[in-house]
Amino acid sequence: MGKPTGFLEVERRDRGYEPPKERLKTWNEFVLPLPGDVLNQQASRCMNCGIPYCHQGCPVNNQIPDFNDLVYRDQWREALDNLQSTNNFPEFTGRVCPAPCEASCTLNIQDTPVTIKTIECAIVDKGWDEGWIAPQMSPRGTGKRVAVVGSGPAGLACAQQFARAGHAPTVFEKSDRIGGLLRYGIPDFKMEKHLIDRRIRQMEAEGVIFRTGFEVGVTVSVERLLDDYDVLVMAGGAEAPRDLPVPGRELDGVHFAMDFLRQQNKRVAGDPEAIAAPDGTISAAGKHVVVIGGGDTGSDCIGTSNRQGALSVTQLEIMPQPPARENKPLVWPDWPLKLRTSSSHEEGCERDFAVATKRFIGENGKLQALECVRLEWEGGQMCEVAGSEFQIRADLVFLAMGFVGPVKAGLVDQASCELDPRGNVKADTNDYRTTTPKVFACGDMRRGQSLVVWAIREGRQCAQAVDAYLMGASKLPR
Repeated sequence: MGKPTGFLEVERRDRGYEPPKERLKTWNEFVLPLPGDVLNQQASRCMNCGIPYCHQGCPVNNQIPDFNDLVYRDQWREALDNLQSTNNFPEFTGRVCPAPCEASCTLNIQDTPVTIKTIECAIVDKGWDEGWIAPQMSPRGTGKRVAVVGSGPAGLACAQQFARAGHAPTVFEKSDRIGGLLRYGIPDFKMEKHLIDRRIRQMEAEGVIFRTGFEVGVTVSVERLLDDYDVLVMAGGAEAPRDLPVPGRELDGVHFAMDFLRQQNKRVAGDPEAIAAPDGTISAAGKHVVVIGGGDTGSDCIGTSNRQGALSVTQLEIMPQPPARENKPLVWPDWPLKLRTSSSHEEGCERDFAVATKRFIGENGKLQALECVRLEWEGGQMCEVAGSEFQIRADLVFLAMGFVGPVKAGLVDQASCELDPRGNVKADTNDYRTTTPKVFACGDMRRGQSLVVWAIREGRQCAQAVDAYLMGASKLPR
């Protein structure tokens, strides 16, 4: 490393945020980048730790000590080349990844990990600003055509790798815009969508064809695609939301989180209300909002509700409150279970843990409150606490309890692939082949709901497996 003692001399410093009162006025990103000289110093903190556990923590296997050293030496273009050799879309992960690499950093033993995510984002943003990022053209074509179903991070990474190997990929997306949950699941205040558009232009120049408004299994059949293409890759995500089948579920005011987030993202994109909300507007303005589910989607509902002008926001989590700090000797360098407070929580939210919703209460078909009960664990079993029932006022409830797997109707049913015990498309990470000939699967459709960075990894690895299947061998990296 360029400065082996940097971690002893420089304190950890990360990006800051605009004040909540200011950022709640817009839908724009509000992270404040660090100056270049500060980034150089932060990169110097990457110690010569011998075994870089951050490699294990990063699903795409970014060469983190290498690009940190290059940033410390002010060799930004070389750092970009290194980063892009393992990650197709660092501007996405540099904004929305929870940074398991930092959890695995040796310096995280004392809670001062290297600011890897911030440095990664700065590298790729500088690359775009300086014009260093350009289409990477294949020197010749292979004559092989590949259909990729789904334009989320897995499908995009897979398609880009295909184009760079010389194949002719076509991405089929059922929505009106490319991006999957990157486009319609992540709010603009976390990741502005011009970042996706920029990558699409690069990929089109590399030879990727995009087809929006094509729902495979509905608009076009799987059989037709298998007739027209050498291989079909299923990268449609895990879009079936987990429901809460309790009394009162049918009341007006109870919605799946993604229905709410999708509407707002389409408004920010400039769509008129009739297109953004064809089934009726879902708005938190002037309402008491309850979000059921403690993950990232729930956090996104909180930030969106506060920007729309909610009177109050409460988040309920069925699990007990995690510790504020993990037990380092027990869990490091693995991803720890601990209490995480997002920027959306800081903007205004009450949080309650170990709570289950028993029923939704309403009048004249409209939601008015939730009846809840507190939970405790006895002998490893979750039990209701006798006499702990209580009510929460609510005009609007968002179900953000995760996803149970891919939607079966259409693509999955027509592909006739075997499913695993969890209901995902069955395929392993060696060759990503399904049980149907010429059909492969990757991303959340194969592994279940997961992170953007895992989707990118699976898309890259699937492309390498398909390339080897088509050509007998592959030079693509995994």
